[in-house]
Amino acid sequence: MQSKLATAGDGELILKLYELRTEAVMREARKWVMVEFWPRTAAEFFVVQDDFGGQQNCWLRQVVSYWEMAASLVLHGSLSAELFVDCNAEPFFILAKLTPLLPEIHDKMPAYMSKMLELVEHSQAAGVKYESMMKTVEKRRPQWKVK
Repeated sequence: MQSKLATAGDGELILKLYELRTEAVMREARKWVMVEFWPRTAAEFFVVQDDFGGQQNCWLRQVVSYWEMAASLVLHGSLSAELFVDCNAEPFFILAKLTPLLPEIHDKMPAYMSKMLELVEHSQAAGVKYESMMKTVEKRRPQWKVK
């Protein structure tokens, strides 16, 4: 990814993404994914992922698809990678939290979180943020239990 200064359009888009994150259901979904959802195994992940129509399934899909969409905007050049990384830690935290489970998740769902993974691979800033979040997750993981 080439480094470039963010444009006014990038600024407007990042603010729109922030605005979408503040919607009431999205806030509730994000809180659950960030704070309460700590699967220890792929089987625990799939209990939620495979429960179509269940509240936690809806929240997980909403949050992950939101961040995958945002990462796609970056990957397709619609949003500055540097600005996206500067303004967002959450998608990197979620990716880091699920990283140990991704090989097994990818056995059933090969494209799961693929846009975030691609962003980390192609953007140095994203890679640095992801590595930082890996350390944060490892510090927090023992404190949390799947609910």
